Amino acid sequence: MANTEKTFRDYTADQGKNYALNRLDYHQDLYNLIVSHHTSTGGQLDALIDVGTGPGNVASNLSKHFAHTTGLDPSEGMIATARSLNSDRGADGGKLRFEVSTAEDLGSNLNPPIADASIDLIVAATAAHWFDMPAFWRSAARVLKPGGSVAIWGSGNLHTSPGTPNWEKIQQRIDEFEAMIRPYFLPGNVLTRGLYKELGLPWTVEPPVEGFDKNQFFRRDWDTTEKFLALGAPELSVAALEKMLGTMSPVTRWREDHPDATGEKDVVRVFRRDVERLLREGGMEEGKEKVQGSAQGFLLIVKKI
Repeated sequence: MANTEKTFRDYTADQGKNYALNRLDYHQDLYNLIVSHHTSTGGQLDALIDVGTGPGNVASNLSKHFAHTTGLDPSEGMIATARSLNSDRGADGGKLRFEVSTAEDLGSNLNPPIADASIDLIVAATAAHWFDMPAFWRSAARVLKPGGSVAIWGSGNLHTSPGTPNWEKIQQRIDEFEAMIRPYFLPGNVLTRGLYKELGLPWTVEPPVEGFDKNQFFRRDWDTTEKFLALGAPELSVAALEKMLGTMSPVTRWREDHPDATGEKDVVRVFRRDVERLLREGGMEEGKEKVQGSAQGFLLIVKKI
């Protein structure tokens, strides 16, 4: 069953730029692990597809390993952002390009379309929970070369480090914030909070998709102290935390449902003010409030026979 998501799909170019500015990238160790596992299990480094590419940071980071990289996204606004942010890297149809296409199409709608058995690695960062997984796996089986890989990853909810003053009360406030926006979760958001343990794989979807090796399935999980996001277990200012939370699709839907709750009434702004107060109560100097913590990370890699 598809977990249809329209919030990001309808993003304008300006919204895409805001998303790119305020979302943390992934740690280089994660990118290195994906490439290393891919090549050590028979994968080549000619062609990469980044599905749900958004503003293009993942495609850009991984493109240095591949002769050809294509970022795909159903949002014209996101693709416009990706092309703009990567214009200095040849994002014009050459080594690195960005095109409008869904995960289910995987470039079959392009002219020319992405050819059968032409792709070495498909990646999807914090995006697969919106895919129609049976359709995605069928398309992946079509475009992947033998020995190719599909790497899918994402992150769960934020956890505060005990190194943060008053961290237990701050974690309680984070949990309350999560509960407040929970009514605006779609099935895909629930999949993410479940760390993709219920995400459909080629051998679990209905009908099963042939051509993938269940015995080579790889999963890696990161706890809150390991290097998954770009800053490891980052120490974020409350301003940066507010901006990052503001990019969440349930927050976007909450705001659409509460058009009068702007400024200090906004759900994320109220959360920020509460966290600032709790940090000051824990002894942190006003104006220098920061939260140390991270999110659980998870990576799934599936191999094409």
